[in-house]
Amino acid sequence: MLDHLSRVLREGADRPAVLGCTRSGSVRVRARCGEIADLADRYAAALHHGHGLTAGDTLGVAVRPGPRALALMLAAHRLGLRAAVLDPSAGPDVLLARLELARPALVVADAAAQAVAGWARGLARRASLELPRLDALGPVATAGPRRPGCAPALRSTGGRPPAGYDGDGDAVIVFTSGTTSAPRAVVHTRASVAAGMRAVAGLVRPQAGQAVLGGTFFVLVPSLAAGATVALPARSPKVLGRQVRRLEPSETYLTPPQLRGLDHLTGRVWTGSAPASAELLRRAKQAGATEAWGVYALTELFPAAAVEEAEKSAFDGDGDLLGHPLPGVTTRLADGGELLLSGAAARDRYLGELPDPWVRTGDRAHLDADGRIVLAGRCKDMVLRRAENIYPGLYEPALHLPGVELALLVGVPAGDGDERLVALVQPRRGTDPRRLRADLERPLARMGSARPDAVLLGEVPLAGRSRKPDRAAAARLCARELAR
Repeated sequence: MLDHLSRVLREGADRPAVLGCTRSGSVRVRARCGEIADLADRYAAALHHGHGLTAGDTLGVAVRPGPRALALMLAAHRLGLRAAVLDPSAGPDVLLARLELARPALVVADAAAQAVAGWARGLARRASLELPRLDALGPVATAGPRRPGCAPALRSTGGRPPAGYDGDGDAVIVFTSGTTSAPRAVVHTRASVAAGMRAVAGLVRPQAGQAVLGGTFFVLVPSLAAGATVALPARSPKVLGRQVRRLEPSETYLTPPQLRGLDHLTGRVWTGSAPASAELLRRAKQAGATEAWGVYALTELFPAAAVEEAEKSAFDGDGDLLGHPLPGVTTRLADGGELLLSGAAARDRYLGELPDPWVRTGDRAHLDADGRIVLAGRCKDMVLRRAENIYPGLYEPALHLPGVELALLVGVPAGDGDERLVALVQPRRGTDPRRLRADLERPLARMGSARPDAVLLGEVPLAGRSRKPDRAAAARLCARELAR
């Protein structure tokens, strides 16, 4: 599909490809099809001729979603590179650990991702970023406008972009759970990425000439390849509401937190990345959506299942109905009820590990008589806040300062499937609580977007013969304390 997209962009060079909006919600063209195609060519030439990258090399990508990020991914695909997606908001310790594992030959970052010193300290604070130097483990180039202190621009030294790489191999690395000492990364091949995009196209069926609202790679590529125009959602809820009214998209893909504040919708609505209740889907249809779908997807397999509001509202069994597995997705239940998934769109392996055809979802589930997936809860430690997966193991070690006996990060229900992230810290005997709170500020600041909503000092509940921390009991304790 990426090869097909490149042809579509060339053939419709003057057609608007990616739209943005003003504060009033008015539509503006951010990039036309031909501009993205030309930019992808320039990036491919720069990566190959200017930096010597060839098939199989790893390219670190720290560029915010939009036309540049799409062009960079198209260039990486053309060269047969493996793109490691780097999230600067994860905090410096986590980011450095991930760079250490991926070892990219080059990191391409925009100015915001390099906001580390001097002129950019204010920008970094406003964006809630506290970053290490991205060049700590290798060279960096800048995509887009440079600012003082940024790395050199990504430019070609001459020569045409090479012919497209024809073959399979690793395509994308996306980091998930693990710890700072042993981060974990999902590795997708070119074949699994292609299968995932075909699955999205078969589910959503975007049409030429239509407007699609959504910002993820799996929305951009199938929609643009079908000849549709994609509008990137506004960050502000108020502006997003105006944007929907002005644009009236035929297809909309938003996360549940984005969807909750909208009172006007058009066409079909898709939501995922966090639990989507039947009530949320009903509200979407009451706001004007012709259909409202909840999509179950993982970093390891996107998408896996989908269910429309009418079917979900009619379900009266125990648990959360996720719908039928999508074509090509195979399900299995492990001991303990954990849902296992397999299929062409499944990740090949975790970085540094052997391939495994079965994805362990970390979700407990059962299959009803019709073969539909019904979610029953989570098996793994993960907090889902504002559609972002936060893995406590990545951040808890930083909280174990002198004066701390135990520290946990837990999720407390915040309504409609969302959670608040709470740090429960047990001080050592004799530790001054006020001094400890002051000392905790530094590791908390380095957590980036995973910074807790609240910090509570108290005793961490223990369980079992080994007296391990009891996360469920800790979450209940935090919920009671916050309610008080």
